[in-house]
Amino acid sequence: MAPLPIKFNELLQLTSVGIQPASIGFNSCTLESDHYVCVREKADENASPEVVIIDLKNNNNVIRRPIKADSAIMHWSQQIIALKAQQRTLQIFDLGQKAKLKAANMNDDVVFWKWYSKDSIGLVTDTSIYHWNIMDPSQSAPGKVFDRSQNLSGAQIINYRVSDDEKWMVCIGISQQQGRVVGAMQLYSKERGISQSIEGHAAAFGTLRLEGASADTKVFTFAVRSANGAKLHVVEIDAQPSNPRFPKQAKDIYFPAEATNDFPVALQVSQKYGLIYIITKYGFIHIHDLETANPIFMNRISSDTIFVTSPDSEAAGVVGVNRKGQVLSVSVDDTTVIPYLMENPANSQLAYKLASRANLPGADHLYQQQFQNLLSAQQYVEAAKVAANSPRGFLRTPQTIEQFKRVPQEPNQLSVILQYFGMLLDKGGLNKYETLELVRPVLMQNRKHLLEKWLKEDKLDCSEELGDIVRPHDVNLALQIYLKANVPGKVIAAFAESGQFDKILPYAKQASYTPDFNGLLQHVIRMNPEKGTEFATALAKDENGPLIDIDRAVDIFQSQGMIQQATAFLLDVLSANRPEQGHLQTKLLEMNLLNAPQVADAILGNDMFSHYDRQRIAKLCEGAGLAARALDHYDDPADIKRVIVQTDKISEEWLINYFGKLTVENSLDCMNEMLRVNIRQNLQAVIHIAQKYSDLLGANNIIELLEKYRTAEGLYYYLGGIVNITEDKDVTFKYIEAATRMGQMNEVERVCRDSNAYDPEKVKNFLKEARLTEQLPLIIVCDRFNMIHDLILYLYQNQQFKSIEIYVQRVNPSRTPAVVGGLLDVDCDEGVIKNLLASVSPQSIPIDDLVSEVESRNRLKLLLPFLEATLASGNQQQAVYNALAKIYIDSNNNPEKFLKENDQYDPLTVGKYCEKRDPNLAYIAYRKGQNDLELISITNENSMFRAQAQYLLEREDLEIWEYVLSPNNIHRRSVVDQVISTAVPNSQDPEKVSVAVKAFIQSDMPTELIELLEKIILEPSSFSDNSSLQNLLMLTAAKSDRGRLMNYIQQLSAYTPEDIAAQCIELGMYEEAFEIFKKDNKHAEAMDVLVNNIVSIDRAFDYAERVDTPDVWSKVAKAQLDGLRVTDSIDSYIKAQDASNFNEVIDIATHAGKDDDLIKYLRMARKTLREPAIDTGLAFCFARTQQLPELEEFLRGPNVADIEASGDKAYEEGYHEAAKIFFTSISNWAKLATTLVHLEDYQGAVECARKANSVKVWKQVNEACVAKKEFRLAQICGLSLIVHAEELADLVKQYERQGYFDELIALLEAGLGLERAHMGMFTELGIALSKYHPERVMEHLRLFWSRINIPKMIRACEEAHLWPELVFLYGHYDEWDNAALAMMERSSDAWEHHSFKDTIIKVANLEIYYRALNFYLEQQPSLITDLLQALTPRIDVNRVVRMFEKSDNIPLIKPFLLNVQAQNKKAVNNAINDLLIEEEDYKTLRDSVENYDNYDPVDLAQRLEKHDLVFFRQIAANIYRKNKRWQKSIELSKQDKLYKDAIETAAISGRTDVVEELLQYFVGIGSRECYVGMLYACYDLIPLHTVMELSWRHGLTDFTMPFMINFMAQQSATIEQLKKDNEERKAKEASQQKEADDTPILGGSRLMLTQGPVNNAPSPAPYGQVNGIAPQPTGFRAF
Repeated sequence: MAPLPIKFNELLQLTSVGIQPASIGFNSCTLESDHYVCVREKADENASPEVVIIDLKNNNNVIRRPIKADSAIMHWSQQIIALKAQQRTLQIFDLGQKAKLKAANMNDDVVFWKWYSKDSIGLVTDTSIYHWNIMDPSQSAPGKVFDRSQNLSGAQIINYRVSDDEKWMVCIGISQQQGRVVGAMQLYSKERGISQSIEGHAAAFGTLRLEGASADTKVFTFAVRSANGAKLHVVEIDAQPSNPRFPKQAKDIYFPAEATNDFPVALQVSQKYGLIYIITKYGFIHIHDLETANPIFMNRISSDTIFVTSPDSEAAGVVGVNRKGQVLSVSVDDTTVIPYLMENPANSQLAYKLASRANLPGADHLYQQQFQNLLSAQQYVEAAKVAANSPRGFLRTPQTIEQFKRVPQEPNQLSVILQYFGMLLDKGGLNKYETLELVRPVLMQNRKHLLEKWLKEDKLDCSEELGDIVRPHDVNLALQIYLKANVPGKVIAAFAESGQFDKILPYAKQASYTPDFNGLLQHVIRMNPEKGTEFATALAKDENGPLIDIDRAVDIFQSQGMIQQATAFLLDVLSANRPEQGHLQTKLLEMNLLNAPQVADAILGNDMFSHYDRQRIAKLCEGAGLAARALDHYDDPADIKRVIVQTDKISEEWLINYFGKLTVENSLDCMNEMLRVNIRQNLQAVIHIAQKYSDLLGANNIIELLEKYRTAEGLYYYLGGIVNITEDKDVTFKYIEAATRMGQMNEVERVCRDSNAYDPEKVKNFLKEARLTEQLPLIIVCDRFNMIHDLILYLYQNQQFKSIEIYVQRVNPSRTPAVVGGLLDVDCDEGVIKNLLASVSPQSIPIDDLVSEVESRNRLKLLLPFLEATLASGNQQQAVYNALAKIYIDSNNNPEKFLKENDQYDPLTVGKYCEKRDPNLAYIAYRKGQNDLELISITNENSMFRAQAQYLLEREDLEIWEYVLSPNNIHRRSVVDQVISTAVPNSQDPEKVSVAVKAFIQSDMPTELIELLEKIILEPSSFSDNSSLQNLLMLTAAKSDRGRLMNYIQQLSAYTPEDIAAQCIELGMYEEAFEIFKKDNKHAEAMDVLVNNIVSIDRAFDYAERVDTPDVWSKVAKAQLDGLRVTDSIDSYIKAQDASNFNEVIDIATHAGKDDDLIKYLRMARKTLREPAIDTGLAFCFARTQQLPELEEFLRGPNVADIEASGDKAYEEGYHEAAKIFFTSISNWAKLATTLVHLEDYQGAVECARKANSVKVWKQVNEACVAKKEFRLAQICGLSLIVHAEELADLVKQYERQGYFDELIALLEAGLGLERAHMGMFTELGIALSKYHPERVMEHLRLFWSRINIPKMIRACEEAHLWPELVFLYGHYDEWDNAALAMMERSSDAWEHHSFKDTIIKVANLEIYYRALNFYLEQQPSLITDLLQALTPRIDVNRVVRMFEKSDNIPLIKPFLLNVQAQNKKAVNNAINDLLIEEEDYKTLRDSVENYDNYDPVDLAQRLEKHDLVFFRQIAANIYRKNKRWQKSIELSKQDKLYKDAIETAAISGRTDVVEELLQYFVGIGSRECYVGMLYACYDLIPLHTVMELSWRHGLTDFTMPFMINFMAQQSATIEQLKKDNEERKAKEASQQKEADDTPILGGSRLMLTQGPVNNAPSPAPYGQVNGIAPQPTGFRAF
C-alpha cells in the first residue's frame, strides 16, 4: 500500500504558549494566513483584556499587548493589526512602527471582517459589504461594494472571499434550520452589479490553465451539504472567448455514516497543485482535483472542530486551528501523491495531469512511454507537447532537441523544433541547452529584438556560453546576459569594452570578484583620463581597503605624463592622512613643487598632510620661492634664520603668526638676526612681533634688544603697543620715561590718567625731578593715588598757586576739602582759602568732607560765609543745613526755632551732635526725624517719661510700643504710668488709643490694660460708650480677673453679647454666658448653654416650659434623646412638631425597644415628611411588634419605604413571617426563597429559586435541602450550581462533609449531560469515584480523559493509590517522566514491558533512563537488552558501562555493547576488550582492537603480553606497533618468533635505525630468509652502504644481489626522468614567455581602437623633459 498523499504537521499548541482554552474559539481566535495567529483573551475577571499574537514564522514568538477590542485580525505578513471595538469603531495599527495607520467609525455593526488581500479588508454588516484599502492614503473610510441579499438574513457569517482580480465576491453564512445546519451564499459580480443566492457552506475562487488555452480560466468552486446529499461544484466565471469551454463540474463529497451532522466549514484552493481542500466541522479533510472535481483523498485529521483556516504562503496547502488549540498544517506530499494516485488505475489520467501541472515525481515512466509512442507514430507535434509538459522537465534534454532537429520540415509549416520552442516559451522559460539552440538561428536571421523581448520576459537561461554567442552582435545585450549568468570576469570585460567604467567596482563588490585592477586601470586611463582618475580613486578608497597598490597607480599616471590627474587621485586617496602613506604624500608634494608650485602651495595651505618628508619638502619650497612654506617645514634654527630675514617674500601677518610656533630663545634670536641684517626693513615687523608676543618673550628681553640697537623710536612704538594691556609697572614707567624724553606729553598725561600699572611714588618722584613746565601729569598722579598733601606742599613751596586753582577748578573739585585741609596745615592765610572756596562751584564740593576737615581743625566758623553763599545760590544739600545747625547750636543762635522749623537737616546727625550739649534739642531733632530708638534712649537717660509717653501715643507704631513695653525695659513702669495718667486721657484720637491698647494686649499686661480701660470707660470720657473697648474690657477681665465680669455684665450695655458669650463659653464661664443670652432674650442660645455646657436637662426643661417655643422644645428633645430619655424626648419632639431628627430618633428608639413610642413619632413625622427612612422605620416597627395586618395594610398603601432593606432586617432578626410579607410585596424571589427555607417550605423555596435563577439562592436552598435530606430537591438545585465552575468545589465539600457520597456522585453524573457541562464536573466526578468507587475510575477516565483536568485527577489517583489509572493519566498528559516513575515505583500493579518501553523513550529527564536500567537489572534482567536497544540513541553509553561495571553485570549487556561499539567510546571498548579477554575470544578481540582505537593501548598491551596464549601476545605486539612503540612490538614478535610481524613492524615504522637493528638481528641469528625479506619489505629504509657492509662481512652477496640490481635500475630510471622533466620545463617556459608577450593585458582583442599600439608604443619620457619626473618602474610594459 502506498503511503498517504499528504503531509500533516502540528505547528503549535496554543495552550503551550499560555493561551487560555476558553479563548480558543471562532469569536476570539483569528488566522488570516500561515504567518500569525491572533487571540483575544482575559486571564480572569480582575485581569485586563489583552491581544496575543503568535508569529508562526519566527519560532512561534509570542507578543502580548494590553488591547481591549471586540475583534482583532493580523495582516498576512506584516506587523499590522486591525482592531474593532463596540462593533463599529475600526482602527489599524502598525506594531512595528508603533503608529496608527487608519481609523473609521461605521454606521452599522460589523458582524464579520477579514483581510482578503495584502492591502485590503472586507467588512460585512447586517445590510451591506464594504471594502477598505489600508495602504491607499486616499481612502480614509471603508467603501460600500454591495448590499446583502435576503437569503443571508438571520445567518451567522463565517467567511468572505474575493477573487484575485477583485471582480467577484462571495459572502458565506450558516443557520440552524429543521435540525440541520444550512449554508447560504451570496455571489456578487462587480462588473455586472448583480448578485446570485446559492445554497452552500464553503466557497473559493481559483484559476487553472486548460490544455490548449492561451490564458487562465477563472473558476468558482463551492461545497454544500443539503438534505439530499453533499456536492462539490466547480463552475467557470468570466469565460474568455479564446479559451476552450470549461464544463461545469459537480461531484459527490463522501461523508462517513457516523458523520450525519457533519458539513463543510472551509474550502481552500491550492494554485500550486490545482487542488481543492475541504475541511469539515468534524475534522475531516477532502482533497479534490480543481479541473475535474474528482476526489483524491479523504481522512480525519482532527477530533475537534477546525473553526478557522487559511491557505499557506506557498499556495500549496491549508493551515487551521481546532478547538483544542492545535495549529495544524496539511498539504500534498510531493513524493507520494502521484504513487498514491497510480495505485488506482482509474486515476492514471489524473495522476498524469497532476504530475505535469505541479512538476511532481512518480509519473515519469508514463510520460517517457507516451513520448516514445508518439515519436514512433510520427506525431511529432504531440510528442513536443508531451516533452514540453513533462514533470520537472525531465524530457527537456539535448537528446530531445536533437531528435526534433532530425525531424524533416513539412512544406509551408514551421519546423517541429521551432514549434517545440514555441510551446516551451508559452509554458515558461527555456533551459540552458534550449536557449543556446534557439538563440543561434535568431541571431543569424538578425532578429535581435526577439532576443531582447525574451530576455525581458525572463524566458531564456542566461549562461556564459550564451553571452559569448551574443557578444559579437551586441556588447550591451551580452552584458545583460553575463550579469544574469553571474560571470564576473566577462561582465567586467563588457563594462570596460562599453565604457561603463563607473559600474565595474560596484559590480565586483556585489559579485565578490577580484579582477586584475592594475590592468583595468591602465586600460581606463588610456581611453579616458578623467574616468581613469575616478576609477583609480574608487579602487583606492574602497571601504574594505585599497584594491590596488597606490604606488603602482601613481606610476601608471606618471608614465602617461598625467601630473594633474595623479595629483587629483592622490588628494582623494591621501585625505585620511595616515602615517603609512608618508612617502606618497612626499611624492605628491614633490611632483607639484617641481611642476606647479602654486598647486603645492595650495595643498600645503590646506594643511592636509602631516607624514611626508618635511626636510625634503622644505628645501624644495625654498628653491621654489615659497619662503613661508619653507619656514613651516624647517626645524634647524640656522635654516630658519637664513630664510626669515627675507621679509619681502613673506606677508607680515603670516610672519607674526609663525613666531607663535617658535621657542622664546629662537624668537629672540630671529628678531636679533632681522635687526642685524636690515634694521630699516625689518624694524616694523620686529615691533609688531614684539607687541603680539610681549608676554611670551618678556618685555624686559624685548626692551633690552631694542636698547641694544639704540632705537628709541622702536622702544617708544613697542611700549606704546603694550602699555595699555600690560600689568608690569616697570614697562609702564619705561613708556612714561620714553614719552617724556620724546616730548609726547599728551601721551604721558594719558598714561598717568588711564593706567593702573605703575608705581605712583616712583612716577611722582620722576615727574618732580623732570621739572615739567606743565604740572598736569603730576597733579593727575597725586590726585589718583591720594597724595594731595604732598602735591599741595610741592605746589605751595614752588609758588604754584595757579596750579592749585587749576587742580580744584578743572581737575577734581571733589578734592577741595583735602586741599583746604592741606592749606590749613601749612598755615595758609584764611583769605586765600576763602577766595579759593569762592572760586569753586559748591555743587562739586562734598560739603560733609569739607565740614569734617574744617571741624577737625576747630575752624568751623570759617565756612559760615561759604555756606550762606551756597544757600543763597540755591544749593539745598543736606550737609549745608547740618553745618549751619551745628554753627547755630555752638553759637546759641536760637537753635530751637531752626530745629523745629527747618526740614532740610539730618535729624539723626544733628541729634547726635546735641545729645551732650542739650538733651531737649536732641529730643526735638529725634522727634522730627522719628528716630525712635535714639529718642527713647535720650528720654530714658534724662527721665523724660512724659515726653516719651506722648511720643509713643503720637507715633502709633506697635513695634515701638513692643520695644518700650518689653519686660527687659527697666523704665517700663514709669512709662506706663505716664501713658495711663496723662497721655491716653489727654488724647481724643481713638486710633491712637486703639494702638496703645493693642500694645498692652500684645505685651501681655492684663492688669495694666484693665486699669487703662477702666480709666477711659468707667470714668466719663469720649470712649465710655465705645463697644470695642467694652468688649476688650470684658474679655480681659474674663481672662485675668473673672470676679469682675458679672459686674461688668450688669453695668455695661454697649458690648457685643454673641462675642462675649462665645468667649465665656470657651473659657468655661457658662453661667456668665447664660446670663448674657438671657439678658439679650436669645432663648435658643441660652438653651444651648444649659444643654451643652451646663448640662442640666431639668433646668433646660423648666426653661423650655417658661419660654414655650418650638425651637427651644426641639433643643430640649435633642438633649433628652442624647440622655437616652427616649419617651420624654419623643414627647418633646411632638410638642415641637419637629421631625427633622428622624434618623437619630429611629436609631435610638429602635435600640431602646421603644417601638410603640416610635410609632407615634413616625406617624407625626409622616404628616410633614415623605422620607424612605421614616416609612421604612414605621414598617419595621409593625414587623417587630408583630402587627402584621397593619404591616400589610401599610405596604398596600402609598409609601416610600425601603421594603427590601426592611425585609433583609426582618430576616436577619428572625421575623421570617414579616420578611415573607416584605419580599412577597416586591416579588423578590431570591430572598423569598431563602425565607421560605427558614419557614421549612422547601418546595416553595425551590420554586422561588427557579424564578430568581441566582447562584446564591440555589446554593442556600441546596444547603437547606441537603440538611433536611430532601435530596431530590437538592439535586434540582445542585444541577443549577455545578454548571458554575467556581461553585462546584464548595458544593462537593458540602456533600462530602455530611457524608452523602452516593448522592454527590448521582448529582455529578446527572450533570454530565447538561449543555453547560464543563471540565470541572468531569474532574470532580472522577475524584469522587476515586474516593468512593475506585473500581469505576478507569472506565470514567477512558471515556472522558480529554475533558478532565488531568493534573488535579493525577493528585486524586495518587491519594487513592490507583496506580494503573495514574499511569494512564500521565500518558495522556504527556508527563512521560512521571508515568515511567510510577510504573517502576508500583511495578506490581502498573508495570507492563511493552507499555513501559513505549513510555520510557518519551521521557525528558535523562536520569530516568538509568533508573529504569537499575529497575530492570533488579526485577527484569532478562528484558534488559530489549530495553537498552530502545534507549540506545538517548543514553550515555559510558555511564551505562560504568553502572554495570559497578554491579559486575557487564556480561549481561554484551549484545548491547557490541551494538554500540560503532560509536568508538573508550568505556565500551575497554569493557568489551575485558570481556573478550576473559572469554579468550582472540578473534573478536583482534577485530575490536583493529577497528576501534579509543582505549588505553599501553594498559591493554601490557595485560596481553603476559597472556598465556600466543594469539593475545600477537595482539599486544600489534597494539604496540599501532601506537609507534616499535621496539616493544618487535621484541614481542622476536620473543614469539613471529618474524613476519617483526618485519612488517619495522617497515611500517619508517625509521632507519629500527630497520638496521632488526636486519642485524636476523644476520646475527643466521636467518637468511628473514634477511632477504627485510631487504624486500624495507627497501626504501635501508641505506645502500649498510647492505653492502653486511653482505661483505657475512658473505651474503648472493642474497643481496637482487636488492642491488633493483637499486641500480631505479637509480638509472630516475636520472632519465629528471633529464626529461628539465627539458619539458624549459620548453614550457619558452612557450609561456612567447604567449605572454603576444597576449594583451585586458581581453583577447588586438583591436587598435580598444587596445592601442603594442609594438610601436612610445617609451616613457626621459628625465629632463618638461615635467622633470623620472620614469617609475611599474612592472608593466606600455600599451
